[in-house]
Amino acid sequence: MVAVPIPDMPSAETVARIRAVLLDWYAVQARTLVWRTPPGVERRPDPYRVWLSEVMLQQTTTPHATPYFLAFTTRWPTVNDLAAAQDGDVMAAWAGLGYYARARNLLTCARAVASDHGGVFPDTEAALLNLPGVGAYTAAAVAAIAFGRPANVVDGNVERVMARLFAVETPLPAARPRLKALAARFVIGDQSGAEHADWPQALMDLGATVCRPKSPLCDSCPVAFGCAALATGEPGRYPLKVKKAERPHRYGIAWVLRDGQGGVALMRRPDKGLLGGMLGLPTSDWGDNPDTTPPVPADWREAGAVEHVFTHFSLTLAVHVAAGEGDFVWTAEAEALAGLPTVFRKALDRGLAG
Repeated sequence: MVAVPIPDMPSAETVARIRAVLLDWYAVQARTLVWRTPPGVERRPDPYRVWLSEVMLQQTTTPHATPYFLAFTTRWPTVNDLAAAQDGDVMAAWAGLGYYARARNLLTCARAVASDHGGVFPDTEAALLNLPGVGAYTAAAVAAIAFGRPANVVDGNVERVMARLFAVETPLPAARPRLKALAARFVIGDQSGAEHADWPQALMDLGATVCRPKSPLCDSCPVAFGCAALATGEPGRYPLKVKKAERPHRYGIAWVLRDGQGGVALMRRPDKGLLGGMLGLPTSDWGDNPDTTPPVPADWREAGAVEHVFTHFSLTLAVHVAAGEGDFVWTAEAEALAGLPTVFRKALDRGLAG
């Protein structure tokens, strides 16, 4: 590996050249996304759509988030519409996107915008940060993309681009402050404008389509001339990462209770905790030795098991099936299959097949 000396911070000349070249590239190569205003357009996108897309895209890929975004904006076209929605309807519409605390925060934020701001999103990063459920990244993204404010928008794509441009040898997550500082050097000017909206999206598009996590397309990179990682001959080595600890494994039981008339028993999960506020199948606790007591007495039989991986643990969920009745949220089987979180959809599908 060739050692490449890296200055603490890029020079103003380096920043200006990379920025100009990448903005020119973005003007031609920008991805067409349903929530996006094309590059260079002075007309601002709807802040509600920008905010909604950014929340959905956290921990979710663009192809997976797109149909959800279209469904949400068709059903709730404004932030006031979303604020007035029933919690259960929003949680059901979110099912399958994962990280369900985002859906609860989405409603809390929408209601704050509707009640405290007259249905109009604040237009500065500082004011956006005061909204419930809005963190530093989302506030910066909405300020820049929706309002053209100079803001340092740093997601995983931007971190990867910065780590490679400057061959940062500190591994993630410890490298994050330095990567954020490097990205901040490219936020130039204090006046609102289209370039402030285009710049973070250009970086994101570069990371998503060219400076990819694996097999980066360096031959197609518009800023390859300034990439220190490419000069080392091992651009894919960056960003360096600390090896993750092994994910623990848990066990549980999902109870599929059917009424014999096409209905299945569901329960509303507690607001706090994993999958909080969502409808789901009755289950045991999830651990090493789950409680095997069923929710109601019935002629239960085993129907196999399903596997699911959460962020912090993996799960084997045994599926038990019976016919019966009880005080549950009885839901048509087809409706439940369409609206349940993925782990419960897997279990219900196994139960219905077994």
